[in-house]
Amino acid sequence: MKHITSLLFLVSLMLLGSVSVSAQQPAKPRLSPNASVTQRIGVATDITITYCRPGVKGRRVWGDLVPYGLTPGNKYSNEKPFPWRGGANENTTIAFSTDVAVEGNKLPAGRYGMHFIPSETSWIVIFSKNDSLWGSYKYNEAEDALRITVTPVKTSFEEWLVYGFEALGDFSATAFLHWAELKIPFKIEAAAK
Repeated sequence: MKHITSLLFLVSLMLLGSVSVSAQQPAKPRLSPNASVTQRIGVATDITITYCRPGVKGRRVWGDLVPYGLTPGNKYSNEKPFPWRGGANENTTIAFSTDVAVEGNKLPAGRYGMHFIPSETSWIVIFSKNDSLWGSYKYNEAEDALRITVTPVKTSFEEWLVYGFEALGDFSATAFLHWAELKIPFKIEAAAK
């Protein structure tokens, strides 16, 4: 009995040691790292975009990796077509600390999931009330807070997807998505008080 107890004790120690060793393995960085960017417009309107940054990595992005129109359905979307998440991994989100107007359309303060339906000549940018999706697989059009249509702009090559702000004014800025050779701009204005 003593030998069995000793043997069980040794086996337990070995198992605990292997768990401890595997827990000490260095974490690997994400292939598409997390990022966020914030811009203040007006007196107190903060805009924050939170996203993950995929790289081009030699791939053809527009019309291929990111298809034009809706992405064909797959097992994650219950075979239902869905828009693009505007990045990688978790759903891209945009938050407004006060009410704003996006391309002239009112949007209340809050945090929104952002989705995109690209085409060669125009893009639909979707602001969804659901900001907690993984990607866009379970996107539901009934949760849309706002849809706008914008024109993509050909520009210099950008390896890593990035969001930013340009054309800053006292009460406005143009937010943009820039990846590969395209920039997708949309104007945001602080709501008048």
